[in-house]
Amino acid sequence: PKEESGGLSFWPDTLQALQGLNRLASENSGDRSIDARGLVAQFDLQFIGLLVICNKVFGDARCLSEILQSPSLDLCSAVDLVQALVQSFQTYRDESYFEGLWREIVEPTSKRKTKQSRRLDGHTVMSSTGERSKQTMETFRTRIFYAVLDTMLSELNRRFAKPNCEIMLGIQALNPSSNTFCQEEALFAFASIYECNTDDLKHEVYQMKRILERKVKSGIQKPSSIVELTKIIEPFKEVFHELFRLCKIAIAILVSTASCERSFSTLKLIKTHLRSTMDDDRLSSLGILSVEHLDLVLKLQPSLFGNVIPSSEKLILQSPPNTHCEDDVCYCV
Repeated sequence: PKEESGGLSFWPDTLQALQGLNRLASENSGDRSIDARGLVAQFDLQFIGLLVICNKVFGDARCLSEILQSPSLDLCSAVDLVQALVQSFQTYRDESYFEGLWREIVEPTSKRKTKQSRRLDGHTVMSSTGERSKQTMETFRTRIFYAVLDTMLSELNRRFAKPNCEIMLGIQALNPSSNTFCQEEALFAFASIYECNTDDLKHEVYQMKRILERKVKSGIQKPSSIVELTKIIEPFKEVFHELFRLCKIAIAILVSTASCERSFSTLKLIKTHLRSTMDDDRLSSLGILSVEHLDLVLKLQPSLFGNVIPSSEKLILQSPPNTHCEDDVCYCV
């Protein structure tokens, strides 16, 4: 299949692989068909159901994931996508929607006919022998499908709560390349969270707009990011005190609140590999290399140790003085 960017392409690729296995299992092509039948036999209703649900839920969340990871991040669009995604997940709780999803789940499994065991021939069977009961759909809907939706909704509401969305919209209002640049409603809501003086901020925003217009008319390029805007305001930070403070917060908050950064850190992967492969021999070898490296540095730069302990260069090893003891009194000779 055509390669797709992002880890979410895993789910449709897996569905295509399952469909290929079903086709291969229905053929008579020797060992390949036998292996395919063995794999298909391991797929139960719950496995395929979870696969279909993950494909649907994560597929809908893919647009939000991509825009949040985009270098040219538009926080206003991200907030709109979050609200739209929450509404979509809420509508998925409708029973009529799940009925269509259930047909999509049952379709791959219905092709595999369940055969009754020969050991049951001639016996009276009082329970199900492979035929799915009518309660399976209701159980799957309440225990699995709703649980996945509730988890996604809970995480979206937690990560994109009203204060967080106000901060995102406020940061976007400080971006000169945004359509909502200097929008008072978003900017003042952001300022109130950090207890800024909105009256002073209103006058500062008005004056800052006039300064930017004059700079553009004089041939200076308009700033395209919050960092460039902060550099322009910095010489006038005593005048634009509240605005300069908000710009500094907007620059720092995106980095300081990246809670998942460590999960994707390359340095973290390297350290994890080193820790998992560390044993006594490796640790001993690394210790020897470290000691020999330090010894080599001290030999090449003898003054380095003296810079750390200046008096060390004046230390001279001397033999102990001769002593003479008489009447329990010792004298140095």
